Amino acid sequence: MKVFGLIGFPLGHSFSQQYFTEKFITEGITDCSFQIFPISSLELLPKLLQNNPLLCGLCVTIPYKEQVLAYVDIQSEEVKAIGATNSIHFYNNTLIAYNTDIIGFEQSFCKLLQPKHKKALVLGTGGASKAVQFVLRKLGINYLIVTRSKTFAEGQINYNQIDAFVMNEYNIIINCSPVGMYPSDNVMPVLPYEYVGKNHYFFDLVYKPANTLFLQQAEKRGATTQNGFEMLVLQAEASWKIWNVG
Repeated sequence: MKVFGLIGFPLGHSFSQQYFTEKFITEGITDCSFQIFPISSLELLPKLLQNNPLLCGLCVTIPYKEQVLAYVDIQSEEVKAIGATNSIHFYNNTLIAYNTDIIGFEQSFCKLLQPKHKKALVLGTGGASKAVQFVLRKLGINYLIVTRSKTFAEGQINYNQIDAFVMNEYNIIINCSPVGMYPSDNVMPVLPYEYVGKNHYFFDLVYKPANTLFLQQAEKRGATTQNGFEMLVLQAEASWKIWNVG
């Protein structure tokens, strides 16, 4: 029996567990299972690995996409470039870190990208944000990172600096934060939504709820919108391919 799983904390409803469990049933895969491992600290990871010798692959989610790199043996070139992983392959007693968020985001994001979409605001600074930034650089799209921190580096701005000029100049808005995610789905990133129009493209990495308040504000003002569900499916399938190599 091959075991795959998800580490993160906290872990409530898991897209990965539901997706892979249904995939195994639909495709008649009887020698695989998918489990969730809500660990409150990465210090618990070595014991988890010891107790689960049949593990062949792990998905990694908030808040461990960056921290877990201290526990892997090999990093893919993409992971080295951005410093974050969401997919670990167990191969010949070696832990290899990949980033399939890059694949999922790029393929989903580009489907609705238009020539009028020029520059991006990236909301959030975590592991998912780093994957998004990697794709934007690849596509030649200039971006600013938006942070809640009062101190920030070059290439970053604070939410309170976003005004009409910024909203007009940066008409791609990508939410890489968990703001608006179930069960806290009654909130949204603090933006001057009154400046949103039909030239904007709002992409929310959140998939539950499917239509977040962030996306609702954009939709009613005529913007192009996309949630994170397709990205999750694409990254999951990319991870599955990686896990089944060798």
